[in-house]
Amino acid sequence: MGTRIIDPSAGGSGAKIPLAPRLMDLRGKVVGIIDNTKEQGDVIAEAMAEGLREHFGVAKVIIRRKPYFSKPAPTELLEEIAREADVAIAAVGG
Repeated sequence: MGTRIIDPSAGGSGAKIPLAPRLMDLRGKVVGIIDNTKEQGDVIAEAMAEGLREHFGVAKVIIRRKPYFSKPAPTELLEEIAREADVAIAAVGG
């Protein structure tokens, strides 16, 4: 078996995915935060939640943690955030 080279820049289908509509104000909204399980991710998520409540009037913050930082979030987790939150923040921690 010879050497196999894989070019990650070859790209995908090139299809454009439209952005979700943006909220004009976070006051009274529910924000979902997905902690990516990297170092200090939980600390950063909690600090973000506190700041969102204090400075932007967010009604509720839902924080959920991915099982592994190197893998996509499970469908169930994404569906829960989509169902319960008005807006979501993903990939905190580093």
